[in-house]
Amino acid sequence: MILILLVIFIALVFTYINGFHDTANSIATVVSTKVLTPRQAVMLAAVTNLMGAFCGTAVAATISSGLVEAQVATMPVICCALTAAIVWSLLTWWFGLPSSSSHALVGGLCGAVLAASGNRWSSIIWSVPNNEHWWKGKGILWKVIVPMIASPIVGFIGGLLVMSVLYFLLRNWRPVSVNRVFNKLQLLSAGYMGFAHGTNDAQKTMGIITLALVVATKAGLLLSLPHWLSWMQTPEGTPAGYLSPVSWVITHLPTWLQFGYKLPDPKNQFIPAWIIILCALTMCAGTAAGGWRIIKTLGHKMVKLQPVHGFAAEATGASVLFVAAWFGMPVSTTHAITTSIMGVGCAKGFNALRFSVVERILWAWVMTLPISAAVAYALVNLARAFGWL
Repeated sequence: MILILLVIFIALVFTYINGFHDTANSIATVVSTKVLTPRQAVMLAAVTNLMGAFCGTAVAATISSGLVEAQVATMPVICCALTAAIVWSLLTWWFGLPSSSSHALVGGLCGAVLAASGNRWSSIIWSVPNNEHWWKGKGILWKVIVPMIASPIVGFIGGLLVMSVLYFLLRNWRPVSVNRVFNKLQLLSAGYMGFAHGTNDAQKTMGIITLALVVATKAGLLLSLPHWLSWMQTPEGTPAGYLSPVSWVITHLPTWLQFGYKLPDPKNQFIPAWIIILCALTMCAGTAAGGWRIIKTLGHKMVKLQPVHGFAAEATGASVLFVAAWFGMPVSTTHAITTSIMGVGCAKGFNALRFSVVERILWAWVMTLPISAAVAYALVNLARAFGWL
């Protein structure tokens, strides 16, 4: 029981860190363009992150049941995975690099499970394709690698196209009019960015906690709990009649508003309501703490932004996140918004980008998965040496 509580605690620490680490991603542009003060922007991000965290559980289901063999992911293994993700997130935050907390978590989980299984590579679910649609496939390839490559490309091209269209539409506007209009519109795009961040990032820790409870339930570790704690028992799969929050809302809409929506695969792992609430509130608290080092890198060092540029970057990045969350893909908020800012900057001309800063960011992206996996791998072997595994 102590180990289970420890996993939940470390997972919430990671969620809190993710909140202030990735806060910068959702508010950097609105702060750098001076549309909102840092305090106002943080509060907007906190509220919209909280709202987004309650909308859907597809990403959480992917983390809890689609990346590694559940029976290998014991409590100590999950602790090592989370610790590795926390170490990398704090290290990159200290140096002001907008790295991906999402990929740090995935890397940590894979490295820890690989070490715990005795270097059995099949303990990691690499690819389970789906005959109907590729995005319904499971495993690292379909849920992590493909989105990891695609989301930055889509973010960059999307930011470039959106900004180019705005340049064309606003070519005869006076600068003072453009700033006045997009000062207001950027409030909407910043809120959209915070909401989209909540739909994706908050769910990752929901998935980790659910994975831990599923393993504990299958192992019979929760059978001895008193009756008032029986709600912690989390069986594998989805109970008959269970609907995620999004599915429940959509199925109660008129048919013409459902746009052909189909209920998700009943084999997906359900996420208990108390986990959703706990992770959402923790993410909100972390968001309220802010992350000014990364804001400086994204909003000031990489490219000079005006309100219209901030609007284009936020609208593009948020759309990438929202679509990915709908399909259960744990993509990186960092990758989406950073490449959107790059695309917006390149619409002004490629010389508008400060490539030395971009190079540092790209290196952080490349190193995130292998380093977090290596740290988790080492932590599991260290735990085994001390007899904790």
